Amino acid sequence: MASVARLLPTPEAHDLLELTEELAEKELAPKVDDYEARGEFPREIIRTLGRSGLMGLPYPEEYGGSAQPYEVYLQVLEILAARWVAVAEAISVHTLACYPLAYHGSQEQQRRWLPDMLGGELLGAYCLSEPAGGSDAANLTTRAVKDRERYFINGTKAWITHAGVADFYNVFCRTGGPGPKGISCLLAPDHTAGLHVQNRERTMGLKASPVAQIAFDDAVVDADRLIGQEGEGFRIAMGALDAGRLGIAACAVGLAQGALNYATIYARERTQFGKPIIDFQGLGFMLADAATQISAARALTLHAARLRDAGKPYSIEAAKAKLFASDMAMRVTTDMVQVLGGAGYVADHPVERYFREAKVLQIVEGTNQIQRLVISRALAKDE
Repeated sequence: MASVARLLPTPEAHDLLELTEELAEKELAPKVDDYEARGEFPREIIRTLGRSGLMGLPYPEEYGGSAQPYEVYLQVLEILAARWVAVAEAISVHTLACYPLAYHGSQEQQRRWLPDMLGGELLGAYCLSEPAGGSDAANLTTRAVKDRERYFINGTKAWITHAGVADFYNVFCRTGGPGPKGISCLLAPDHTAGLHVQNRERTMGLKASPVAQIAFDDAVVDADRLIGQEGEGFRIAMGALDAGRLGIAACAVGLAQGALNYATIYARERTQFGKPIIDFQGLGFMLADAATQISAARALTLHAARLRDAGKPYSIEAAKAKLFASDMAMRVTTDMVQVLGGAGYVADHPVERYFREAKVLQIVEGTNQIQRLVISRALAKDE
């Protein structure tokens, strides 16, 4: 992988990124093609990364996390995504799934469940979207009714990453009236009675990452698994998504960097008319534009992360980063296929996989149309 100049806050962060590079090279790069071809989720690889400390990076050391700044955590995701974006996305989704408990759970709940989550022994999923509404989360219809010390959940969630392989599911459901104030968050274990994982979706890319609907048919969840108070679920969900969008932006930067790295090496080695094709301005400029766009997306993403680390508002900057980085990844991977020409269209070269994988990053954690809506509304209110 081409060297990326990085400014990191501590020597520990440098060591962490070196460890991540080593793991990516030894554990991910040799296995990605086989797992993606078979459509198999790499659970043991994820567990290895967890035992190496990569599954709880931004969370407190008290419960098994590493207390790393978000700017460091995102660069870990970027390095992983440059080799295998499905693995980087898995860590991003797991980090998102730990957010409700880590930031809104009681101390008792945190003591009981966070250590295994942050250590990677338990893998998480995030159940917000529904078949009739992904972007309109405030009007979700999955309902939970409390009967003494238990909740009974009924409804269906859609597009759930880690469906069928997760050990716990954050379920956002309606416990009150209409609108965002009627939504709560329940932490359901995978063995919950009445929780049924449906057939896996046949996705364009990220074949190793399982996505499916989950049906809840009088699913029974103990009342002590309510995260926060009833009616706080929507606020919890939106807070988690702000952080999650930065994870997707980092995945987009890493994916684009991986595509550029491969295409650059190819262009140096492939000769036409007696010289390497990188020496032809039409291709050389395409690579230069890609490198510049990647650097711009990385800077925007890390700026948002540093705002978060400083305790400053970062929601709008996270939306900008997710929007720009994922659109950039789609452009760059398209161009890197073009650099390889016909070779870029066949599975013998990974750029066709990068191209297919980039598309979903424009959709998950809020479509890019939603990001534009968030940004434009902020501009309309600006004084």
